[in-house]
Amino acid sequence: MSKVIIIGASSGIGLEVARLFIQRGWTVGVAARRLELLKNIGAAEVEQIDVTSEDAPDKLMSLINRMGGMDLFFYASGVGKQNRELTPDIEQWTVETNGLGFTQMIGCAFRYFAQQGRGHIAAISSIAGTKGLGPAPAYSATKAYQATYLQALEQQANARKLNICITDIRPGFVDTALLSGLPRYPMMLQPQQVACEIVSAIEHHDHIRIIDWRYRILTALWRRVPRFIWRRLKLVKYE
Repeated sequence: MSKVIIIGASSGIGLEVARLFIQRGWTVGVAARRLELLKNIGAAEVEQIDVTSEDAPDKLMSLINRMGGMDLFFYASGVGKQNRELTPDIEQWTVETNGLGFTQMIGCAFRYFAQQGRGHIAAISSIAGTKGLGPAPAYSATKAYQATYLQALEQQANARKLNICITDIRPGFVDTALLSGLPRYPMMLQPQQVACEIVSAIEHHDHIRIIDWRYRILTALWRRVPRFIWRRLKLVKYE
């Protein structure tokens, strides 16, 4: 029986992935900022963790110890908002959560696996990191950072001959609370559908999984758009 810890399991994709691993017989530990939402998942252990807090890595290690170890670390925590007016609080909150919080939690898991001698880190970045998105500057920038950070850790693990697998999960637009209150996006994915693809990517030890096939085509096209054209695109209507 394998052991997985899921950060950001209180709702959305993280919750659905936790349910799938429980169904598969894994020992599952879950953590999120909202502790009350974790109690009915059926996980073996729960922990309240705010990924931006200084004590977040210590709380993760406490959870690992109570679990008796960890084989897979799945990171699903993240925030994002459209911020066309560049409201400072929104930009800073996004950078702190998706940048600082991501870095200290992924780093903690990587150091644990390096000491253990093996492990698997899977984390949700986003297709939003493919190009700079004008409606959500900090979000798209931090998602690009996350993808680059995971790539760097993969290279480091290989150079150090560490048996650590890294899986970068890049979903398209998912119908979760993250997009609530916004105009409905095209090609919206459901959390259950995305969770199934994530578990498949983890089981196949994928390096990168873009979800789903439509977004694989879309992002391939995005990468080929020249910068002088991209900067003229209006991804949303500006009043």
